[in-house]
Amino acid sequence: MITLQFLLTAFVVVIAPGTGVVYTLAMGLGRGRRAALAAALGCTFGIVPALLAAILGVAAVLHASALLFNIVRFAGVAYLLWMAWGALRQTGALAVRADRGTGSLVRVGWRGTLINVLNPKLSIFFLALLPPFLSGDPATATAEMAALGAVFMAMTFAVFVVYGLFAGLFRDRLLASERAMAWLNRGFAAVFAALAGRLALERA
Repeated sequence: MITLQFLLTAFVVVIAPGTGVVYTLAMGLGRGRRAALAAALGCTFGIVPALLAAILGVAAVLHASALLFNIVRFAGVAYLLWMAWGALRQTGALAVRADRGTGSLVRVGWRGTLINVLNPKLSIFFLALLPPFLSGDPATATAEMAALGAVFMAMTFAVFVVYGLFAGLFRDRLLASERAMAWLNRGFAAVFAALAGRLALERA
């Protein structure tokens, strides 16, 4: 059921830079390794609703309903723009700061969860990704999709942790330069604004 082809496909999808990767990198650079781990865990848990939606077929309903899709989509756009604005002002969740204790780890994880929950394309993505790797037996389809989704989540967490810890290694060097911190905050703001724009242009 869990084939090498699925593992390779999932790895390519997970390692590709997206909102979760950028958020985890921002937490690693801005608040250290513990925050990066919390971000990775939060982004991973954010996959659960989309996976359940795909398993239950809700993703198909979301895909068919333009109104429902747009409500979730624009909520996600607004959230990403809010985070981009905070980074630009160096006061938000993505801001790179010298204080490791700024903000609770629970809040860091919760924001990571929201990033994926408010992405309507994620459930549709699962609906497209998982079925080709099923055995074809209707009696075991639900269990197989759950197993494949669990593997995908585990891989997501592992890859995001690596990203976050790698970013944490450069934190001290970064904090030595206020100019570098300012440009990094602007960079994160620009990336999240771009991701918001891309989500805004998505179609159901």
